[in-house]
Amino acid sequence: MSALKIKKGATSHSAYNLRPTFSDMAERHTLAVIVDNEPGVLARVIGLFSGRGYNIDSLTVAEVDHEGHQSRITIVTTGTPQIIEQIKAQLGRIVVVHQVNDLTVEGPSVERELALLRVTGEGEKRVEALRLADIFRANVVDSTLDSFVFEITGAPEKVDAFSDLMRPLGLQEIARTGVAALLRGD
Repeated sequence: MSALKIKKGATSHSAYNLRPTFSDMAERHTLAVIVDNEPGVLARVIGLFSGRGYNIDSLTVAEVDHEGHQSRITIVTTGTPQIIEQIKAQLGRIVVVHQVNDLTVEGPSVERELALLRVTGEGEKRVEALRLADIFRANVVDSTLDSFVFEITGAPEKVDAFSDLMRPLGLQEIARTGVAALLRGD
């Protein structure tokens, strides 16, 4: 039987070395992908993620160039720097993909999300829901005697904070669009 000896002070890559290095830390990235607007393109992009076990935190897609028949897919995902680089490289190899931008590393960006929230409640809960909506600059887009539908636009963290505050006040349902993002400046 042979034994493996490791010199004192040498580092090993084993399951017992649990201290994460900088490159092991998962980061949130926002990717903007310009693709041909044709059937099956979104399925191919999503298939890349699901086939490799990558998660998508947010996904939005819309045609951005009617004459050129191109769409923009905005994907928010989380992974180590190596995984993010692998995702970008694999996206770039898909024939119908024209451009892949990592907005997280290319500079400051603006991210916004739209959400609709249906909140039911009576009395003080109803008053408190309206007060919080005013603070968060959410609009009432529908109202009945026992419920409101609020529309809120902002950074995903703002939408999260508003929905967290609405839960004890009677949040019944929420619909979110996903992140739309652009680089700031030129």
